[in-house]
Amino acid sequence: MWKWKKKGKKKEVKEVSLLEELCGDDAELYAVLRGYLYIDPLMAISKKDLNILTKEAEESGYFQPAVDKAIFEAAKNPAEKERYIKVIQNLAQNSITAMGQIKERAEKEGLTDEVDRSMRRIENLKFISERTEGVINVASKFYKERLVESKEKAGREARREARRGAEREEKRIGEMEKAVREARKEERRNMGKEERREAKEQDKIEELAAKKRREKREDARIEVEREEKRIGEMEKAAREARKEERKGD
Repeated sequence: MWKWKKKGKKKEVKEVSLLEELCGDDAELYAVLRGYLYIDPLMAISKKDLNILTKEAEESGYFQPAVDKAIFEAAKNPAEKERYIKVIQNLAQNSITAMGQIKERAEKEGLTDEVDRSMRRIENLKFISERTEGVINVASKFYKERLVESKEKAGREARREARRGAEREEKRIGEMEKAVREARKEERRNMGKEERREAKEQDKIEELAAKKRREKREDARIEVEREEKRIGEMEKAAREARKEERKGD
C-alpha cells in the first residue's frame, strides 16, 4: 500500500496483517503462530474429528494436523477453553517427544538441516504448551475474522458470477433481437408496397417493445449494482467496527 507525500513522492508503508495486529508487540507469539494459523482454515485444517486425528498422530508420530485442529476448535468454542488448553498441551508434549526422536535419528545420520528443523519445531511446541491460553485468545479473534471474510468473499464471488451471467444473457438477447431485425428487413425486400408499409409499422411496434424490455433490464442491472455497492459499504463498515472492537479487547 502506498501513501503520498506532500511533494508528490511515494513512500512505501508496510501493511499490518491481521495476525500482526492481534499479536501486537509480542514478536515471539507472532513468529510461532504464523506457522500454526491459516488464512483459509476451512481448506487447510482437516475435516476429520479431533479424536481420529489424535489417534492417527499417536500411531504415526506426526501431530501437526491434530494440533491445528485443536487450536481451531478451541478458537470456535471459547466456553470450553480450559478443556482445550489441556488437550493442546497434551498434543504439544506428545509432539515434542516425537520430534525429539526424529532429532536424535537426524543427529546420528549427520542430517544438520533436519536437526535444525526439529529443534525449531520443538521450541515452537514448547512455546504453545507454555502459552496455550494466549495462543487460543489470538486464534479465536484471528479465525473469527477469517471466517467472516471468507463468507463475505464467497458472497461477492456469487454476486459477481450472477452479474456476469446477466451480462451474458443481455448479450445473447441483443444478438437474437438483431438477428430478428435483419431477418424482417430481408423479408420486406420481397414484399409489395402496401405489405412493406404494414411490416414497417409492425417493426416499429416490435422495436418499441424491445426498447422497453431493454430499459427494464438496464434498470434491473443498475439496481443490482447499487445493491452490490451498498453491501460492499456495509461489509467495509463492519470490518472497521470489528477492528476497533479488537483494539478495545
